[in-house]
Parts: sequence; structure tokens; C-alpha cells
Amino acid sequence: MSETQLPAGGGDGQDVEAGVAFARQMWDDDEASRRLGMDAVVVEQDHAVVRMTIRDDMVNGHAICHGGYIFTLADSCFALACNSRGRLTVAAGADISFTAPGRLGDVLVAEGHVRSAFGRSGITDVTVRRESDGQIIAEFRGRSRSLKRP
Repeated sequence: MSETQLPAGGGDGQDVEAGVAFARQMWDDDEASRRLGMDAVVVEQDHAVVRMTIRDDMVNGHAICHGGYIFTLADSCFALACNSRGRLTVAAGADISFTAPGRLGDVLVAEGHVRSAFGRSGITDVTVRRESDGQIIAEFRGRSRSLKRP
């Protein structure tokens, strides 16, 4: 089985639907992402797409988008993708490489895919692109850990 072909979360369609519903509920409760103007465009098992427009309050002293906002966009997409199996999952760590600047008014699109899920751990990759020309802005790799619900 290749790295991108993971076994289904529980086997049947109801399990997949329940996992996606869990991730959507997490998103609905995410005040931070909402206040930054993020929009969850796609939420599927092991896959998510999130959009955000760079506003004037997100631009730094170099007239480019502050890296922290790009990281937050990628992290929010990561959270949706790795929670889409219906397990309470959090970040254990993450790395990001910035490859091009985002500018005021740019719409950034983050697309995340769970690459590997093993036990309670996982690895999810997120690519952030500028919507207008497809330019890659950043590459993010998140490491996740599923927790036991209280």
C-alpha cells in the first residue's frame, strides 16, 4: 500500500460520514480560524482544503503576509484533515518552508492530505498556494497524535 493510500477509518460509509462530521463540528467551533476569515472548502476523510484572503492586518513591515498567518492557515487545514477520521487529534509538531511571499489581497488555498496514520500518530502534508496563479507559497508537514476523549 502506498503512503497516500490509507485504509478507511472504520470500513463502512457511516464511519467515514461520522468522521467527517466530527471534523466539521470541530471547524464550526474554531473561533480563531473563523476570525481570520478562513473558509473550509473541502472536508473529506484524510483530505481538506481551506481558503484565506490576506488582509491589511496580516501584512508585515516588508509588505508581505506575516509567516505566522500562513502557518496558521496550514495548521487549520492540517487539523481538519487529521480529525476527519472522528478521533480527537492534535498537533505533536510541525515544520513549514516558505517558498514565495503572499501579498495583500492574495487568496491563499491550503490543501492537506494525511500521508500516514499509524496507531495514535500521523503525518499530514499541507501545500499552500496562491489561488490566482497556483504559485506554491509554503509546504507544511504536521505530526499528529490522537487523544483519548475524556
